[in-house]
Amino acid sequence: MAFGVIATIKVQEGKNAEFEAVFTKLAEQVLANEKGAEFYALHRSKSDPQEYKVLERYTSMDDMKAHSKTDYFIEANKVLVSMVAAAPDIEVLDAV
Repeated sequence: MAFGVIATIKVQEGKNAEFEAVFTKLAEQVLANEKGAEFYALHRSKSDPQEYKVLERYTSMDDMKAHSKTDYFIEANKVLVSMVAAAPDIEVLDAV
């Protein structure tokens, strides 16, 4: 069964460009290396330019769990943590 994820991330003022650059590189690595990652994309809110949504879809729960254990995800998060205003809000969804 496939799973979706919506991660809502608030970014500190003045950190948008840097955040987007680091995340874009991460997204490229995810899609190139994780066969179970069907979709992984960053979106910026139109009503709040400091709020981003990451839309993700994985073929299985194991694929979703493996994603957060990859070296490139761990390394990217070490950098991204200095740009966010708070911990992300993560919602896991069942695909229909």
